[in-house]
Amino acid sequence: MLDGFSMVARIPYPIVPKLYAIASEVATMRFLRSSGFPVPEVYNYSLLSDNAANTEYIFMEYMSGTKLSDVWVELEESDIVSVLHQLVQFESRMMSIPFPAGGSLYYTDDLVKIGKTGIPLNDKRFSVGPDARVHMWFGRRSQLHVDRGPYTSADAALVAAACKELAYLEKFGQPLLPFRRERRETYEYQKQLPSDHVKNLERYLPIAPSLIPEDSTLHCFCIRHPDLQPSNIIVSRSSDSQLKVVGLLDWQHASILPPFLLAGVPGHFQNYDDPVSQVGIPPSLPENVNELDEPKRSHEMELYFNRLVHFHYVHNTQKHNKLHYDAFSDSVSMLVCRLFGQAGTPWEGETNDLKNSLIEATEIWGTLEGEGVPCPVVFETEDIRETEELSELQTADEIFEGCGKMIGFLTETWVPNEDYEKAMNAAELLKQRVVSAVPEEVRAVTEANWFLDDMDEKDYS
Repeated sequence: MLDGFSMVARIPYPIVPKLYAIASEVATMRFLRSSGFPVPEVYNYSLLSDNAANTEYIFMEYMSGTKLSDVWVELEESDIVSVLHQLVQFESRMMSIPFPAGGSLYYTDDLVKIGKTGIPLNDKRFSVGPDARVHMWFGRRSQLHVDRGPYTSADAALVAAACKELAYLEKFGQPLLPFRRERRETYEYQKQLPSDHVKNLERYLPIAPSLIPEDSTLHCFCIRHPDLQPSNIIVSRSSDSQLKVVGLLDWQHASILPPFLLAGVPGHFQNYDDPVSQVGIPPSLPENVNELDEPKRSHEMELYFNRLVHFHYVHNTQKHNKLHYDAFSDSVSMLVCRLFGQAGTPWEGETNDLKNSLIEATEIWGTLEGEGVPCPVVFETEDIRETEELSELQTADEIFEGCGKMIGFLTETWVPNEDYEKAMNAAELLKQRVVSAVPEEVRAVTEANWFLDDMDEKDYS
């Protein structure tokens, strides 16, 4: 502003359920801020577009400091350890807040305005209402009359998104080419039937109750940051030169779920593909690291950094947030979270990922349900073999990975305005090179399904 005051004006992205996204984000931020968390203050908001700007909006505090993403790879080890310790402490406090049901958080009065009934908290100003995660409302799914919460049990939370997707496919399903164009070759560029995904969703539903852990402390409902990554974390140096976490941003689509469905090391902090990280060994650099040539030294430093971040997040969680640690260290927790996500994700012309996870669930059924209990889902040997073969083909994704290495920044979700022309030119050059290099009989289909071209997404919504 002219007087030097700064604030953020936040408007919803077109694909989000605007009414629920705005209402739940405002209530979540105000609730957490009143609970002592470093969350931006909300000055004002509008759930409707009947205003001078013709848009829904949130006016909120501009948090001074530095985005962790701007300094993350340059930090001293002591700062990295300190920041991770602070983040886990925040998560521990946050996940210990009890909620009476699952879904998303709203002002009770806002729920009344939009004609929904929620389950109130002890602070009656707030209620748990419909699940505001974007995949619950994406595209034509917003037209469906299905259960989106509040969820009164872990069972209800586990199946709601899958039931929503079944209802969508029953009403709007049609054959589609896989949305991920780099995978279309593995399907011989043929449209896939929604009935295949329906079959796998129907397989998921009877095994869902068996995905709930026996530990009853993991059945309660809690809240966690929906996207804890360095770009959503604001840090600042204190007077004693300590790096402090002073802001946690972007609470859109925050959900309230049982901890076993929220569990896991945040994507930007995890290093599960590394065997050292998998066994929880404190990382160390090779003794001769300073004698290595630059490429090898850089590789070792990057490896050490990734291991360090993973180790200290997990170590601090084990020490300060036992509920969360127990949830993600359970032997089947990763499979449960993967199944939950895949069964609720909008169908995009593929079902093989979900089918693979279902096969894995049948293979460890004794662990899930106990020995001697028959599994309600059975796959034929030939079906398993074909599924695994398709997965191996898709895992390669050689063209896509090659493209990523060649053009780097083009695999990001956006580029700065000043790099737009450069990105478009690089994309076109890459396309020409790849199309000219493939056999002539597949050039036309390769060009028609090029993964960086614009495409009409309406059939996928």
